Amino acid sequence: MEGMSSFRRLAAPVLAAVATLAVATAPSALADPAPSGRPGVSTVQPLERAHAHNDYEHDRPLLDALDHGFTSVEADVWLVDGELYIGHDGPDLTRTLESTYLAPLAQRWRQNGGSVHPHWRGSLRLLIDVKSEGTAAYPVIERALARHPELLTAYRNGRVHERGVTAVLSGNRDLAAMRAATTRFAFYDGRLADLESGLPSSLMPLVSDNWTKVFTWNGVGPMPAGERARLRGIAATAHRHGYDLRFWATVDVPGPARDAVWSELVAADVDAVNTDDLAGLQAFLLAHDPAERESGRRAA
Repeated sequence: MEGMSSFRRLAAPVLAAVATLAVATAPSALADPAPSGRPGVSTVQPLERAHAHNDYEHDRPLLDALDHGFTSVEADVWLVDGELYIGHDGPDLTRTLESTYLAPLAQRWRQNGGSVHPHWRGSLRLLIDVKSEGTAAYPVIERALARHPELLTAYRNGRVHERGVTAVLSGNRDLAAMRAATTRFAFYDGRLADLESGLPSSLMPLVSDNWTKVFTWNGVGPMPAGERARLRGIAATAHRHGYDLRFWATVDVPGPARDAVWSELVAADVDAVNTDDLAGLQAFLLAHDPAERESGRRAA
């Protein structure tokens, strides 16, 4: 499964210059597009790098992220008595994976004629962070996903069949069971240690890791040259193997430090930028990501 669009691959030399640009304020018209008025349909521009960390903590889980153009959302999942509940420090027994994510996504996909965002050909990443024991949770997750075969990307007999949503498992993952499956609806979120593991992108389309375990720079002052080279080397290695790349625990407090880190992530062509600030990342990417700005011009 191709992790990046051909445009973004070709745009890499342009992206490398972004980190040296001064951060400017995004136009308010881009940061807050008007809804179309039809349920589930919006004129918002889909943002290929925008990942909603702990998405379920927003006032309107999933919907707030989609209304800001996000194409990747994260849900923490707990297995309790055979049901998959959403929650951070523990399960919220009023919200399930099905009711909060799978059913609304299926409805939106149908309303939009086979896409999560209107006229968007990409696949939304549903990152499922498994908080319960992985071997017990995995078959339950697979059964839940299998109830939406028309919506979800599937792996069958060595081939990936991409659909409107791609479910990727993070946290407590049962890699052995996932590797052994000839048919599955879930994919594996790897770690930097897996970059040279030889795992195919048909199993591991995404590699994620903790920013603070790899880099000391937190956005204050220029990024050290050695750390910038390391970041770009990691991204290049991931892309060479067909993986998308994401870091968590990056600076997420509004201000120059966060803008500086986000600029370096865009310049290195990191595929998913983590945030809890939906409007902030939307405005930043529309103003400072050449791929998104070009996409907006083509769509206008």
